[in-house]
Amino acid sequence: MAVSKAQQASVNKYVKSNYDRINVTMQKGRREVIQAHAAAQGESVNAFINRAIQEAMERDKAAGAPQEGNA
Repeated sequence: MAVSKAQQASVNKYVKSNYDRINVTMQKGRREVIQAHAAAQGESVNAFINRAIQEAMERDKAAGAPQEGNA
């Protein structure tokens, strides 16, 4: 089913008001490796990257690394 321009505009407005975007730059070929890994885990690339960031932040916190606002 095709999405109307009004529907897409509504989705874009919702995303813009409820989510932040971060652009990630990496070496050529790395994207495909990440996509394959995420698929093997049964998740999207976005979900994988968010999970990886959350896990790293939790590890850092447990290790006593300086937190945001404490540096």
